Amino acid sequence: MPGNFPLLESIRTVIIMPVVGFMFAIALVAFVWGMMEFVKGGANEKKVEEAKNKMLYGLGGMALMASAVGMVNLICATLQC
Repeated sequence: MPGNFPLLESIRTVIIMPVVGFMFAIALVAFVWGMMEFVKGGANEKKVEEAKNKMLYGLGGMALMASAVGMVNLICATLQC
């Protein structure tokens, strides 16, 4: 039975969302860092490949954090917290 869950809402707003936001920021920094290394890498194939991997990991991290926010919001909407 859906109901009011103030504890879940508090956990979501005080713990989960700030942590997810911080991790999203880290992933964004990794992506931007990879872009800068990609531009600086120039003709060096090894550096360009490492930069591509950093950008890919950054994008993956951002996608993961966005889906985590979606799941948390879905759970809270379902439970009406």
